[in-house]
Amino acid sequence: MVLPEGFALPPVPYLVGLLVAVAAVVGALYRASPYVSDRTVLALAPWVVVGSSLHVLFVVGVAPESVAPLLGTPAVYLTTFVVAGIVWLAALRAEVDAERPLVAVGTVLALAVVAYALAWGAGEGGLRLLWPAVGLLVAVALAAALWLGTRLTSPAVAAATGGAGALALFGHALDAVSTAVGVDVLGFGERTPISRAVMDLAASLPTAEVIGVGWLFVLVKLVIAQVVVVLFADLVRDEPTEGYLLLGAVAAVGLGPGAHNLLLFVITG
Repeated sequence: MVLPEGFALPPVPYLVGLLVAVAAVVGALYRASPYVSDRTVLALAPWVVVGSSLHVLFVVGVAPESVAPLLGTPAVYLTTFVVAGIVWLAALRAEVDAERPLVAVGTVLALAVVAYALAWGAGEGGLRLLWPAVGLLVAVALAAALWLGTRLTSPAVAAATGGAGALALFGHALDAVSTAVGVDVLGFGERTPISRAVMDLAASLPTAEVIGVGWLFVLVKLVIAQVVVVLFADLVRDEPTEGYLLLGAVAAVGLGPGAHNLLLFVITG
């Protein structure tokens, strides 16, 4: 099985409506042809947190029944894209700096969803802040070290990828470290088959009894993220719109699961 556990399409009426909405937003954005830079990628980062936090509500079973089918995996990614795309299109139509409303609306929504999840968790036995906080701090430290190393050893790569490159490194550091904390410390399982295979390999090593199994996953994720950022530098220079969008997607597939893990650990760990 290649797909992660919990992967399921929503009921047909929801799926059709969602696909139509995605097609409409993609088509409108394609026609608008907005300028995309590293600022655009950073402006979309709060929306990744919105999507991952909404999925947490789905996982713990507190999402409203009317919208719950839109918040599973993979529907939540498309749902979030549609809403973010509408905000982006509205900003383009208003002829304002698109990044500002993207950041503002995304941040407000992210704070609202996270606050709702925290309020629910507090009422269900309290919040567990220690290990999620440790995971966040370690991820920040690792990402900062990698980005500093990139700037020192490959300044051209850092200059080309900019904030999008830094966000990609942070997103995957957060995903890796939070997964390791969940598996080694909090007793959570890993739902993604490839990640689970890496940890199974680590479990077969003599170090498993001493330092757990998450360390190998962290190492593999960080190496891959660093290589991807380096490889994407030329694409960003040659085709900025395509390059930044793809680099943003790379950042999102790390930041989303990482933010999801931390919030889930805080309210259920």
